[in-house]
Amino acid sequence: MKKERIIILLRTLRVNQWIKNLVVYTAIIFSGTLFIQDALLKSTYAFFVLCLLSSTSYVLNDIIDYPYDRKHPIKKFRPIAAGKITIPEATFIVFILTLVSLILALFFSLPFFFLSLIFILLHFFYSLNLKRRPVIDIFTISFSFMMRTLAGEVVTGYHIPIWLVYTIFFGSLFMATVKRHAELVAHGSQARVSLDQYKEHMLDFLTNTFATGTILAYAFFTYVDRPPQIRTIFSESINKLFPTFEVRRWMMVTIPLIVYGISRYAQLLYEREEGERPEKIVTTDRPLILTIFLWGIIVIGIIYVF
Repeated sequence: MKKERIIILLRTLRVNQWIKNLVVYTAIIFSGTLFIQDALLKSTYAFFVLCLLSSTSYVLNDIIDYPYDRKHPIKKFRPIAAGKITIPEATFIVFILTLVSLILALFFSLPFFFLSLIFILLHFFYSLNLKRRPVIDIFTISFSFMMRTLAGEVVTGYHIPIWLVYTIFFGSLFMATVKRHAELVAHGSQARVSLDQYKEHMLDFLTNTFATGTILAYAFFTYVDRPPQIRTIFSESINKLFPTFEVRRWMMVTIPLIVYGISRYAQLLYEREEGERPEKIVTTDRPLILTIFLWGIIVIGIIYVF
């Protein structure tokens, strides 16, 4: 019985969506400090706090949407909507997680505490009001990703290249818009209040715009921002073989992977209508997983090996 209760609790906290908080490692990955213990521990600490804060917002959102989720063909199986977690229990979870998360953030540093406080307030306002406002709702989601990224910079002190920040900004807008499109196509305006004011052709336009913005921002990042040069045996050999080739240009070879990843994500939306649960797409689609893996290997190789 206890094991079943733990599983229900984990589903309530939506631990499968903690993957979104991995962007907190952006600062140390692209500053060349991923394998420095102090930076890695600080980023992991921030990741853990953000996971708790994210779960807090998910539980609060499920409490507020309880009447609507009970009628939704998929969301009705969530623990709160299904009655496996009562509203008083869920409210207690929100209180405890908020308190613990903010205390942990305060113990680390005052700037990280204020960022965490703004992060959770943004999610609270989103659940209470902002998610009902078209366009503002997807921008709120994007700002949430931006704050996750900024958290990595706040706790470590390492700078994030501006064009990479824009890439995350447009990329999160793209994913949020894709999700809205999938919800509208699959369930109509009954899926959420804001969808009543969305039109499919408008979401198509926003999807194309944000996808283009993501690709352009990433292309600028690969060309304009020079990755840190970490001297290794391999890097010295590469420099001898290609003495006139700028280090920053090596990152440009990853652009096709970003273009394919966005295209594959859009394909899953329009052909299989799976964009409603982006975390499922990212963790189950083999071509997309392979693309992300290859991108990661190449980026790590360029920064830390070659």
